[in-house]
Amino acid sequence: MMKRTTAALAALYLVGCATAAPVAPANSQSATLARPPVVVQFHPPPKLGNRKLPFSEAVRVGDLLFLSGKVGRKPGQSSVVPGGIQPETRQTLENIKAVLERNGSSMDRVVKCTVFLADIAEWGKMNEVYTQFFADDPPARSALGASGLALNARVEIECIAVVEPR
Repeated sequence: MMKRTTAALAALYLVGCATAAPVAPANSQSATLARPPVVVQFHPPPKLGNRKLPFSEAVRVGDLLFLSGKVGRKPGQSSVVPGGIQPETRQTLENIKAVLERNGSSMDRVVKCTVFLADIAEWGKMNEVYTQFFADDPPARSALGASGLALNARVEIECIAVVEPR
């Protein structure tokens, strides 16, 4: 629980820095937050035809990792898994888990998720799977309905997680 609280405060600090006048930080965390963002690229980079798509898998700022939205597509496939909202949610969260682990984090270090649903009426079915991945001390979360998602997905999830200090 302490890990999430510290990371949540750091995230709020970052948001405050983006909207408020500069203030000198009062602790040693300032050195961590002052480092430039590090872009985490996809391997291989996503392409549409011969053109590289204009987004990163994640961006690291200090000890926080901001993941781009993930959908329920198995790596190397061009469409989401079949079966609807629950299989897509499971695959989406497995994709998130893989990115976190490749970058020195884990599901229990996620501090915030945003869930986009093609149909907000599917929130309950999505939540049945979501709670299997975040059973204890779930991260802060927002959920909203969208008028369309990439690859005609039913769900897309983006996360912020704490990573090991460098």
